[in-house]
Amino acid sequence: MGLWPKLRAYFFAGILITAPISITFYLAWLFISFVDARVTPLIPAAYNPTTYLPFGLPGLGLLIIVVALTLIGALTAGFFGRLVMRFYEGLLARMPVVRSVYSAVKQIIETVLAQQSAAFREAVLVEYPRRGLWAIAFITGRTEGEVQNLTAEETINIFLPTTPNPTSGFLLFVPKKDLIPLSMSVEEAIKMVISGGIVTPPDRRPEHEQAQPQVAAATYEDMDILREKERAPVLVARDTTSKAASGE
Repeated sequence: MGLWPKLRAYFFAGILITAPISITFYLAWLFISFVDARVTPLIPAAYNPTTYLPFGLPGLGLLIIVVALTLIGALTAGFFGRLVMRFYEGLLARMPVVRSVYSAVKQIIETVLAQQSAAFREAVLVEYPRRGLWAIAFITGRTEGEVQNLTAEETINIFLPTTPNPTSGFLLFVPKKDLIPLSMSVEEAIKMVISGGIVTPPDRRPEHEQAQPQVAAATYEDMDILREKERAPVLVARDTTSKAASGE
């Protein structure tokens, strides 16, 4: 290998090492600066450390928010705090538009932050948007209420994220038997979705499991699905449907 190819290889190796670290620190700095710019000016000058120091304190606003949220949680855990919360919730419940937004946001946050919640704690493989195509999704809970009562099978709520922005996606109600659990962690699955498949986690299952495929779409390649009036799915060969359509 000549000098130029070596230098080129060293250059790209340096990028691979420094780029993830630099981007991580840059994003962290942007977040801290964003919080500091909005929280630090709210501190009275007499209690603001930057008043007496010739330099700023990065992260001061973030620290204040963490301490404030902890104190609020401690105060509302008592009897008096719960009493105050009931009063404000009752007040918000009388506001037509605000009560809908507040109750929805509260229910979502309580569900996600609950210690026993299974939301976004398991990645699965789902056949979507048609037979033979597979997508990574995340279980958000068991289907309940009217949706579950209308379906014969036990269904699961899954969130199907989009690439490269996983904050948007689709809510699907899928029969539990049609979901394939993945051994990869949720974090690894999110990385795979964001990178568009460039970052692929290794298969950590035993070798005998890796050698045995669990799903295949070949069964449905030569089949069409018809639905009778009773909504019963019927599998028929495509040759049969084509002959029926031509009148043979």
